[in-house]
Parts: sequence; C-alpha cells; structure tokens
Amino acid sequence: MTPDQIEALFTRSDGTYAFARWGRPIAPIVFGVTDEALSVIKGAWEAVAMLAGHTVAETDPQLGANIMMFFFHDWGELLEVPGLGRLIPNLDSMVAQLQSADANQYRIFRFDDAGAIQACFIFLRMDRVLSKQPAETLALSQVVQSFLLWSDHAFQSQSPLALAGERTVLRPDIADVIRAAYDPVMPATANDPSHALRLSARVSKHH
Repeated sequence: MTPDQIEALFTRSDGTYAFARWGRPIAPIVFGVTDEALSVIKGAWEAVAMLAGHTVAETDPQLGANIMMFFFHDWGELLEVPGLGRLIPNLDSMVAQLQSADANQYRIFRFDDAGAIQACFIFLRMDRVLSKQPAETLALSQVVQSFLLWSDHAFQSQSPLALAGERTVLRPDIADVIRAAYDPVMPATANDPSHALRLSARVSKHH
C-alpha cells in the first residue's frame, strides 16, 4: 500500500487526518445474539487483537465493558435499553436521525485524555442486507472497523474483507496497516498526515 492509500484510510470527508488506536485492553460485550453467534463474534475480536498484538480482557477497570455491540431489528428498541441514555447523550435524537436515514449500522467512539480509543458502541439493525451476511463476515467486518479510527468513508467503496477460497478473511493490506498501527513505537493517536508515511514504512519493513 502506498503512503497515499494509507493516508486516505484516515482522512475524513472534511479533509482532516484523524488516526487513533485503542489505548487499553479491549473488553467487549454483545447484546441480542445467540450463544453460537456470540462465540463467533468473540473469536473475531480475539483474532484481530492477536494480529495487532493487542490484549483482550474480561473487564475494563473503569467501564466494565468498553466495547458494547447491540444487535436488534428496530432503532426504537435502543430507547428501551435500561441505562443506555446515560451512556449515550442525545440518544433520542440519534435514534430519530438513524431511523430517518434508514441506517443499518452506527458506531460511536470515545477517547481518553491522550486521544486514544477508550470505548466503542456498535449498533447493528439486522435489516435484510445485514441478515444475509454470514455471522463470521459480519463480525470480522465490524471488529476491523472498530479497531482503529478509520476515515468515515474508508470502506464505502471496498470492504476490508476478501474471499480466500470459501472463507472470508481480512484483506492482507488492511491487516498490514492494523499491525503497523499497533506497533509499540507508533503513537496511539495522530492528526498529521506524515503519520501515514510512518505507517507505510512499517508495512514495507514487515514484508
């Protein structure tokens, strides 16, 4: 991947460069799925964490769980989740916006004082499109998109996943970027495009 291609992955539609990775072990919790799907989703978190050299924990000392994934059929269901309004300010207006946009997914990141990712809320309305995806594909795609702060249009034209025979896997170039981004010598957050050059140098070093 060229530095320009990497830069595009973290350049938002307003033209600003914004990169962040997790600054703490991840502790995911999943609502609204069967036990079978739960083990697939947990497996996806563990696989990407292993790739990144990052840690998965049972709990987060401050938050209990710092990744919350919600699977549901109607945005209105979120308004009935006890305590969610305390975690997500303006939950009512968020739900109204997502309903009017007919959205099927939404992610909210929270950051610590240093700018690293501290928490992530992932909302998935299981419409016809998402329901058709195999659990492995859906889980891996969501985990990858929550492991770094990617640009808001990074994966609009091309998925972060690829087919390898019968299996859906992480695209090797995206896997390389995640691995480089979590290299201990790299910063947890960056707002300057020169960061993409450093990522690119680490990617080519590993090849």
